[in-house]
Amino acid sequence: MNLLIDNRTEELLSAELEEAIQKAAAESLKYEEFDENCEISVSIVDNEEIRQINKQFRNIDRATDVLSFPMLTFEEGEEAEVNENDEIILGDIIISLERAREQAEEYGHSLKREIAFLTAHSMLHLLGYDHMEPEEEAEMFRRQKEILIQAGFPRK
Repeated sequence: MNLLIDNRTEELLSAELEEAIQKAAAESLKYEEFDENCEISVSIVDNEEIRQINKQFRNIDRATDVLSFPMLTFEEGEEAEVNENDEIILGDIIISLERAREQAEEYGHSLKREIAFLTAHSMLHLLGYDHMEPEEEAEMFRRQKEILIQAGFPRK
């Protein structure tokens, strides 16, 4: 897994938070038995930037915690797009550091745990899961809970 982290905030992204992203992404791939070489892009932004992206791509004019832009649809016979290193480009994850901090406080856990949660959630989107229907949501939430436990980020 080639994980590209782009911090576009004014704030320093600690090694601890980078490690949480790395661990949650790797554990998601392992859990889903996705053992292909792949590239994942993670951008860390502020509320204003994620609001603009949300408006541009989803026509929703408000900040959100995380956005996922999968490159694969997992259709039968689909050829995966690969980069110059022959890695499958899974897609892009965009996390609002501001929103993650707000939610960590609201839910009473660490910022590290919230960043890991948002990463695992987004990774499942990149791997083809969604939560538009109640059954899909239950399945996706079960998977992300198990991934977070295996990665060492259980909900307390």
